[in-house]
Amino acid sequence: MSAATATPAAAVPDDGRIGLRGSLRHIGALVRRNLLWIRQDPESMMDAVLMPIVLTLLFVFVFGGAIAGEGNHDAYVDYVVPGLMAMMGMNIAMGVGTGFSQDFRSGVMDRFRSLPIARSSVLIAKIVVEIGRMLVATAILLTVGFLLGLSVNGVPGLLAAVGLSMVFGSSIMWIFLTMGVTMKSAQTIQGMGFLVLMPLQFGSSIFAPTGSMPGWLQTFTNHNPLSSLADAARGLMHGGPVAHEVWVTLIWSAVITGVMAPVAIRKFRTKS
Repeated sequence: MSAATATPAAAVPDDGRIGLRGSLRHIGALVRRNLLWIRQDPESMMDAVLMPIVLTLLFVFVFGGAIAGEGNHDAYVDYVVPGLMAMMGMNIAMGVGTGFSQDFRSGVMDRFRSLPIARSSVLIAKIVVEIGRMLVATAILLTVGFLLGLSVNGVPGLLAAVGLSMVFGSSIMWIFLTMGVTMKSAQTIQGMGFLVLMPLQFGSSIFAPTGSMPGWLQTFTNHNPLSSLADAARGLMHGGPVAHEVWVTLIWSAVITGVMAPVAIRKFRTKS
């Protein structure tokens, strides 16, 4: 038995005792492990591959005519695709929590916590891989969008919109990682996730303009970070004022990460 395997959890150094180079090496090894797992289980990519296709076709052809009017599918594609980019990160993030919970139940996380590695590296590696899955889902979403008539003002704005979506999506992952550590089952995480995500997604400007909504709902949508992200992505992709919405999205991302990342790492370190 190797020394790393024999090291008891109580004797494992804290994150503060491991240098940046060591932490990066641990993250790299764990990212490779997670990628190899996806390679062995390609079905785990089904949601990232199929979800953007199904959602785009559903909203454009089923709801697009009712929302944008007959014959205005191209205009609705330009409207809804940036919104779906915002939604994609939320849905991928929920999968992070359920997968993390399943790893705990299978004993994989106990193995990791017995090794002399930075505790944060396990969670950061998970987020890095999930960001990769988000990029795959976003690439497929944009491909379908372009096939349906999506237009953009320029590549820099498109890349900025994708980057902003990645930043916000990665911050939401910390919430679901915390849920994955604290909740007992993946089913519980899914149930709680849908209870939170559904109002946020449909009570926003992702799918339709908010002008026709009741006043109380408009108040909610105006303070909904998904509305800020969707509006910022539209402005970056199609032109228009974006500074306020971009800053609001970045502030939300920084606050969520700053609050939830330490909580997730602490819960992971102390979970019995």
